[in-house]
Amino acid sequence: MLRRKMIIIKSKLKVFALIGLILSVISLFTHFLLARYTGQSFDGYQASFTIFSWRPIFQNLDLASNRPTHRRLWGPVRSLESIHPHANPRGHYEAPALKTNGFIFVRIQGGFHHIRNSICDVVVVARLLNATLVIPELQSTTSSKGISSQFKSFAYLYNEDQFIVALAKDVTVVKTLPKDLKSARRKKAIPSFRVPYSSSPDFYLHHVLPVLRQHSVVELVISDGGCLQAILPPHLEEYQRLRCRVAYHALHFREEVQELATTIVNRLRASRRPFIAFDPGMTRDALAFHGCAELFQDVHTELIQHRRAWMIKRGIVKGKLTVDSVAQRSNGSCPLMPEEVGILLRAYGYSWDTVIYVSGGEIFGGQRALIPLHAMFENVVDRTFLSTFGELSRIYGRERHLVDSNPRPPPVQEEKKNESWKTSGPRPRPLPPPPSKPKTYNIEGWWGWVAESDNEPESTVTELRINAHKLLWEAIDYTVCVEADAFIPGFDRDGKGRPNFGSLVTGHRLYHSAASKTFRPDRKEAVRLLDEIGDHVYQANSTWLKLIRKHLSKTMLDGVTEAFKSSKPQSFLAHPVPECSCLKHEYFELSNHTSSPSNHLPLEVNLGVEYRCPAWMDNNAVSQSPKYKEYDDDLDEDSTTSTLFFGEKSGNNEVNGEETNNKEVHMEDQEELEGAEK
Repeated sequence: MLRRKMIIIKSKLKVFALIGLILSVISLFTHFLLARYTGQSFDGYQASFTIFSWRPIFQNLDLASNRPTHRRLWGPVRSLESIHPHANPRGHYEAPALKTNGFIFVRIQGGFHHIRNSICDVVVVARLLNATLVIPELQSTTSSKGISSQFKSFAYLYNEDQFIVALAKDVTVVKTLPKDLKSARRKKAIPSFRVPYSSSPDFYLHHVLPVLRQHSVVELVISDGGCLQAILPPHLEEYQRLRCRVAYHALHFREEVQELATTIVNRLRASRRPFIAFDPGMTRDALAFHGCAELFQDVHTELIQHRRAWMIKRGIVKGKLTVDSVAQRSNGSCPLMPEEVGILLRAYGYSWDTVIYVSGGEIFGGQRALIPLHAMFENVVDRTFLSTFGELSRIYGRERHLVDSNPRPPPVQEEKKNESWKTSGPRPRPLPPPPSKPKTYNIEGWWGWVAESDNEPESTVTELRINAHKLLWEAIDYTVCVEADAFIPGFDRDGKGRPNFGSLVTGHRLYHSAASKTFRPDRKEAVRLLDEIGDHVYQANSTWLKLIRKHLSKTMLDGVTEAFKSSKPQSFLAHPVPECSCLKHEYFELSNHTSSPSNHLPLEVNLGVEYRCPAWMDNNAVSQSPKYKEYDDDLDEDSTTSTLFFGEKSGNNEVNGEETNNKEVHMEDQEELEGAEK
């Protein structure tokens, strides 16, 4: 009887399984039919499938690239189209001498942008001193415990072979010191210099070069992200172009890192939609240095103040501990919050389904700070959305398991406890105090120790490994930001008041493609406009929206000249123009034949770009102006009502409102650019 019941149950299970399989096949077939016969291409339908943890949601799968809206949001900045990259030597340039004055060994401390600036500087120093450069050592990787032994120091982040080959005509680069000098370095028998920040060429010629000639080797320790002044004398202009060749042609990321970064870019473009890259620049050090603690709440404010006190003790910050953060924000000294950047982008005309890639190895406040941005834009992603855990693990290499520095005592068996209780002697007796527990802190929080000590705890083994991983994360973000269709930084200063990661990206985009859409918001003006609308931002009127649009359009041009004044004196890579740029011949001819006061010449003159591109560049480079020529005088002002500004995500308010109200009004684009220059 029991056996018969089991047979019946098994047969029923088989029937249910068969029904489920049939329903699954029918469902899949129905999806294919919908994709085939609902007027959408299969490619567009495929974009709605989940890409890893990201499921893009678009209101319109097909985005017409010939519409005025698309050209205004994603088109090139026409006033910068004449500027092209040209970092080759101009005039006589000698190859490196076969016999050099000795070896330069460099140890570089700091984060991603410190390392990149420092490497470019030490190559210039090696050329200046006629020295052989040893591949620099990155302290962030050599001091990290437990990272992969496959990649050491420089090779953990960059491609060593590419670096050596690309600079063969500039400096002699070797992977390691000779054996005798290597042993002397281990014994600390070679002269060492802790190089001050932004040292002049005279410092190296008068102090380092004599020691180099005497000992045949010197060690340079760089900790502030730059060992050579950003602006060099006119007779050393070729060294500025050498910096560009190092940063943009010799420094290639390690193959595994570059492949993953390219894969992420391809996945972003798989939806056939342009995307914006956003770098918040909200690091704890930057917030503490500029006194922006009160922009946060609760423990975050205390953490920032704790860090500022630490900076004051070490002389990094010269001001007081307590700073009026509201005044700092009004002066433009604090980062734009993600919510504020989202409002600016929506006011400029970007719809809620715009793809936004958030970069940055560290965002103070975590994902909670990005919640308002997620509320305004549906497709906000970062590297974790677009890659798998296995792909990220592969770029780390094989890493050994970390051993806990505070191991827990083994559990005491119950039998031993009972036996010890029986033989414990006469009772009652006072119990001994409980053993002190080792203090463990949350890596993401830090707030466990804030109230206990004025000093921050030493970095654990896990934290050291994460610091090394951050270099790889920022390398991926750097590639994505450079390749993005538009880029906007939330802040352009680091924890010492110098150009940060976002500044390097804007400099690279200016060199590689000057006309690409790169917003450089004036934070002081942006805060004034945001405070002007106040709590009524979700019912913004058309006048305010026009002011925001005019401001952002203006900063795409004025921001370039402003970077020349503020960022370039501290970091050449933040503004590599005009030394590494040239002008196309056809723009000279255009400026000579036009009588319009809004020609392209004044901007290039303000930037100092006067060198004409070689003829071979004019033949190979394709200008984008003819493509947009017929639309040069068009600038739409659609979406100027509050309904279109923050339309509901689930509906078609933006499209329907545009069609029914017929709000698209054309303006002269050139007139707006004139207003931006005034």
